[in-house]
Amino acid sequence: MFEHEIAAAARTTDLLREAAAYRMVGEARKARRASLRGQEPRERVTGPGTRGARSAPRPA
Repeated sequence: MFEHEIAAAARTTDLLREAAAYRMVGEARKARRASLRGQEPRERVTGPGTRGARSAPRPA
């Protein structure tokens, strides 16, 4: 029974360590998303001249 209790305690410790690492990764992702939201949005290039280079007709 004593060996079983040691094994159970070791498993519990491992699970707690994994849970803490999982929470830390989740918090880091949330912090990164929040910091990215604070940045200025990138300007999108739109208009009639933006497609000309990609869809120019090929010479015959």
